[in-house]
Amino acid sequence: MRFIPSLVLLLALAAAPLESHAAHPFLCCDHNGGKVCAVSAEGVIEWEYACKAPQDCWRLANGNYLFCFFSGAVEITPAKQVVWEYKAPEKTEVHACQPLSDGRVLICECGTSRLLEVDRAGKIAKEIKLTTTPEVKVHNQFRGARKTKDGHYLVCFKGEGKVVELDGDSRVLRAINVPGDPHEVVALPDGHLLITCGDGHKVIELDANENVVWELNENDLPGNTLRLMAGCQRLANGNTVFCNYLGHGHIGKQPQFFEITRDKQVVWQFGDHAHFKTINQIFVLDQNGDAVR
Repeated sequence: MRFIPSLVLLLALAAAPLESHAAHPFLCCDHNGGKVCAVSAEGVIEWEYACKAPQDCWRLANGNYLFCFFSGAVEITPAKQVVWEYKAPEKTEVHACQPLSDGRVLICECGTSRLLEVDRAGKIAKEIKLTTTPEVKVHNQFRGARKTKDGHYLVCFKGEGKVVELDGDSRVLRAINVPGDPHEVVALPDGHLLITCGDGHKVIELDANENVVWELNENDLPGNTLRLMAGCQRLANGNTVFCNYLGHGHIGKQPQFFEITRDKQVVWQFGDHAHFKTINQIFVLDQNGDAVR
């Protein structure tokens, strides 16, 4: 008789860390599940907050959580007290946020096509207009957005298949065409850019001259076929955690995120399909100092 493993066993195997490598505690966004969760290294949900279509998340130095969702962004204490909030206008969507060193929060807003720096009072302190093509629908305008250490802005123009860099005065410095629809862009310490390409089923790392110096392709990782590549985080050990968004027909079928080495070895993967649907962003909680995202 052929042995057919139970669904419970398959899910347990997918969620378990691989041999000889520790799992990490993490904060994550479950886009289709409508919640942000803090999860222990053992995979236990220790905190959760319901919101519509969360997309980006951080744990701050004060222990609070900052995240954005469909209609805005919020900073909330572990006791679920809201201490800061930005409410986006009607007919807009927010898919990226970032805490800044001066206490402001960077917001990327679809519909109004703009980057905002919002102060601690919830007021817009700076606005940078983004120019998009009119045929791109509001939902598809932007995804990941980050302010860099030199004061520039990197924005994923999802619907136009490009990453744009702007200076602090809104001038476009460059536009980088990428395969697929970019969801995350990370400025690495060596000046490289790490870009997840959404439904392009690909990740690329570009040097200062925009040459591809590393890439992860759709079928490079057995058991982890690249679906929609979304959020990511570079860890202090040089490994990277990538969120493999499993919407569009793939919910429940494979791990939801994984940690890989530079030589593409999977050392940790997570797939709790009983509690999560589509994990699209992660913030690993056991990293010292400022985590590169």
